[in-house]
Amino acid sequence: MQVVFLTALGVGGATVVGAIIGFIFKNISHRFSDIVMSFAAGIMLAASVLGLIIPSVDKGGKYGIFVTVAGIFAGAACLNLLDKLVPHLHKLAGKDIEEHKKNQSYNRVLLFVAAIAIHNLPEGIAAGVGFGTGSNAQALFIASGIALQNIPEGIVIIMPMLASGISPKRTVLYAIATGLIEVIGTFIGYFAVSFSTAILPFALAFAGGTMLYIISDEIIPETHAHGSERGATYALIAGFCVMLFMDKFLGIE
Repeated sequence: MQVVFLTALGVGGATVVGAIIGFIFKNISHRFSDIVMSFAAGIMLAASVLGLIIPSVDKGGKYGIFVTVAGIFAGAACLNLLDKLVPHLHKLAGKDIEEHKKNQSYNRVLLFVAAIAIHNLPEGIAAGVGFGTGSNAQALFIASGIALQNIPEGIVIIMPMLASGISPKRTVLYAIATGLIEVIGTFIGYFAVSFSTAILPFALAFAGGTMLYIISDEIIPETHAHGSERGATYALIAGFCVMLFMDKFLGIE
């Protein structure tokens, strides 16, 4: 349980770390943030496939593949429903924030922060569900992928808040709040699979589906919207390969 607690803090705290970095370096270019986000997306992609989806198939028994596919689509559908309730992150962020600093409304920025917080919940659940595999190494592999993705995400959320005139102190508090959502999600995922191992294959696939959806629907469109498509693509591939090396040479099973 101690490992779960520390993992939850690490996953949620990564967003706060990113926010602090964004606060210190306020003028980070779109190109840099896009490449970093894409690298993190590659890490997250590998974590979802190697740490969640493949174990779901392995633990699903005779009809495991059908349970896994159902879980992936269920996870994606859940995120799709959230997107209907809360507008897309890349649309809320807006690529012209720097050009219209004085015209940012508090409501729009706070909605952006709320959207990130809501999307952090399934990421936290994915980190918690990873412990259901029975391997702490496997769970930490998944959590590290999510945490590394949260750092550039934390950097990104700072810019619109500061641009809208929100005080630095309150900006940090909002960033902490988004991280706490992920901590809560981690415990939800952990206790869900702890109470019933029968749901583990579906839960793993569900978590993997939510991560695939976030990568495809949020991160890739955002990182390809500012003219850095080529760099972002190779950064995603690099991130994926880094996790392949971790999976291979650290003996994560």
